[in-house]
Amino acid sequence: MLSALLITLREGLEAALIVGIVLGYLQRIGRRERMPFAWAGVAVAVALSALLAFAMRAIGATLEEPFEQIFEGTTMLLAVGVLTWMVFWMRYQARFLKSDLERQVQTAITRGQNWGLFALAFLAVFREGVETALFLAANAFAADAGSTLIGAVIGLGIASAAGVLIYAYSVRLDIKLFFDVTSFLLIVFAAGLLAYGVHEFQEIGWLPILTGTAFDIKWLLDDKSPLGSILRGLVGYNDNPSMLEVVSYVAYWVVVVQAIRAWTQRLSARLAPEHA
Repeated sequence: MLSALLITLREGLEAALIVGIVLGYLQRIGRRERMPFAWAGVAVAVALSALLAFAMRAIGATLEEPFEQIFEGTTMLLAVGVLTWMVFWMRYQARFLKSDLERQVQTAITRGQNWGLFALAFLAVFREGVETALFLAANAFAADAGSTLIGAVIGLGIASAAGVLIYAYSVRLDIKLFFDVTSFLLIVFAAGLLAYGVHEFQEIGWLPILTGTAFDIKWLLDDKSPLGSILRGLVGYNDNPSMLEVVSYVAYWVVVVQAIRAWTQRLSARLAPEHA
């Protein structure tokens, strides 16, 4: 539940932040009459995202071996890819999110494109919705579907309330700090999903290497116990992982952290001349 709550809170806050910037800019330039088009885009994006999440979960629930493991493993690996991409995207977007959105809103208004505002809000929220749906589907396979749903509802509720505060009371949110903290959480989630995806593929013999048990600490903390289940959904905890699961988990951390460091240095070097 906790992992679902955190990821939907992160995605929901980002969506709320984007919507708040769009609506706040429309209000600041005296074009409140255009707000319904932005709200319509938000509503349609939320509805389609919810349908996508339920559809992915329903498909996975109806499959039998080995297709169940194939679908679940593939979903988890896709989630890993999306979450990892989000980390790199945020390193750049944190610097220009507000100015880019305001420029797009101004362009749509100048050209009289009401549906341009609809598309802007829809695409911004739907992108977050697709990412959330993919993660929640993967999380529901790794953890309990009921607790995943509860965590998602709570996370989205908190994010919605925070979005209202940001818009109504001009509460400042340090976008860079927000993205830095949530980037770390995304890496934690992604590493766990990668290990679990490897586990699914090893079950059906697709990864017949390093299949020996790395360690067995079921006596210390069973992954089916209350605490173990929470850690399983949050960080991909497994009380008796295979060698390949452990190698995949550690390798993901090493590769991604080094790649982020290199990407950040490259980005800073590229942007330095613009601010010189």
